[in-house]
Amino acid sequence: MRTMKTYKFPVIVELDEDGWYIGIVPDLKSCHAQAKSISELENRLKEVIKLCLDVEKGKITQNTFVGVHQVEVAA
Repeated sequence: MRTMKTYKFPVIVELDEDGWYIGIVPDLKSCHAQAKSISELENRLKEVIKLCLDVEKGKITQNTFVGVHQVEVAA
């Protein structure tokens, strides 16, 4: 029987101008999802992370989450 490995990925969540939550998983290439609620976004992210893990097959690096900081720049 195959043992399932457990992963923890940091996710960046933003709210766009139309009210959609967008979740981005920086550790996995092209891994993102969007939804109208946070709970729906989490479910969609779990689905897309599993798909991305299948594609990456062994090339996964697990970074340690430190925090998020927003930087404001006038240009």
